[in-house]
Amino acid sequence: MTLSEAIQARRSVRKYIDKPIDPQVVEILRKKVDKVNAAGNLHVQLVTNEPRAFKGKMAYGTFSGVSNYFAMVGTKADDLSERVGYYGEQLVLLAQTLGLNTCWVGLTYNNIKEAYERGEGEKLCCMIALGYGDDPGRNIKRKRVEDVSRGAESAPEWFRQGVEAAILAPTAVNQQRFCFTYLGLDAQGVHRVRAERKFSLVGYTHMDLGIAKLHFEIGAGRENFEWE
Repeated sequence: MTLSEAIQARRSVRKYIDKPIDPQVVEILRKKVDKVNAAGNLHVQLVTNEPRAFKGKMAYGTFSGVSNYFAMVGTKADDLSERVGYYGEQLVLLAQTLGLNTCWVGLTYNNIKEAYERGEGEKLCCMIALGYGDDPGRNIKRKRVEDVSRGAESAPEWFRQGVEAAILAPTAVNQQRFCFTYLGLDAQGVHRVRAERKFSLVGYTHMDLGIAKLHFEIGAGRENFEWE
């Protein structure tokens, strides 16, 4: 499965079967975590065989069978949430290619402090549930390209493909509060694109933007443009 195929196949799954993740798959995921942490200046950790985080009063939202997750930790900074979204979605899409299911989780979990490390000045931004899904996840209504972009009518085809991929990105309560604008060619002949978040009472728009930007890059082809 390619990353583009993973984008199409991915669904947010909340119910999982009681099946340990294959050790070889765990090793692949841990190596990717190391790369993500180095590239994104993060402290993400893969937690396995730990069922308490998604049980009890805090773990509402129809979660069941979750015993594996990514703890999305990083040093507090203005851009931390966007980096967590961008690099966390790399883990989500890799998991999808490996036959696993996932779900971004903002608040509905228990903070099991001994399950992961959080250093001085670091913050747990969210978790990503992980495992073998017990249901396929829901198909949810998505916005149109025209709703989340500007300049698509005059842009190269890859821009539209990027926006179409971004539309499939998971966002908090499916709010999709982002916008991609095609700015044309700069003085050096490079295509420029601007990605912006819109206001939301729900929050999480920085993280959502990071996720959507990764999807856009995969759909558009990162070699075709530069971010403004």
